[in-house]
Amino acid sequence: MSVSIPLTVRRLTAAAGVAAAVVGAVALPASAADHHAATRDRDRVVISGVQYHSPGRDDRSNRSLNREWVELTNNSHHDINLDGWILSDDDGHRYIFRHYWLDARGSVRVHTGFGTDTERDLYQDRRREIWDNADTATLRNARGDFIDDTSWGNRRYDGSHRRYDDDRYDHRRYEGDRRHGDGRHEGDRRHGDDGRD
Repeated sequence: MSVSIPLTVRRLTAAAGVAAAVVGAVALPASAADHHAATRDRDRVVISGVQYHSPGRDDRSNRSLNREWVELTNNSHHDINLDGWILSDDDGHRYIFRHYWLDARGSVRVHTGFGTDTERDLYQDRRREIWDNADTATLRNARGDFIDDTSWGNRRYDGSHRRYDDDRYDHRRYEGDRRHGDGRHEGDRRHGDDGRD
């Protein structure tokens, strides 16, 4: 009897310690987990290129609109679910990804005009250009956390984002050299709440 009591006490103490650790882990602030997830996403998904002025004749045809695009690249070894992620410009135009997975080491181009979505090409279904000669493409995840941005033309920032000067970035196609910063196509996606232009 004298042996079993201390053993029982030790077992209860150990169980209490495990329970406390579990409660402590569950009680971690959600903001810390969200911050970690946003940091992880910034390291994996980047804006890798922009064609902000349609090459050739600019006649606002669907063909011309679809020559305007923003490209995202997944630099990780895992597919990334972009459902609810938002791609926006300085004027408030928003494209919201719906039911889309970006393949590991894969890229997708988001075109301005109308088209049939594939794993490598998505379409905003707009009737006019949105990417200006001086603009910023900003990517945020479904929680609204900043993931990446790319600026061109004469857009300048206070240091929290990239800076580009006209004399250095005056070409119309920008291949992003990212600073900060899991896929298959599953179904339909529609643009954001600003609707079609």
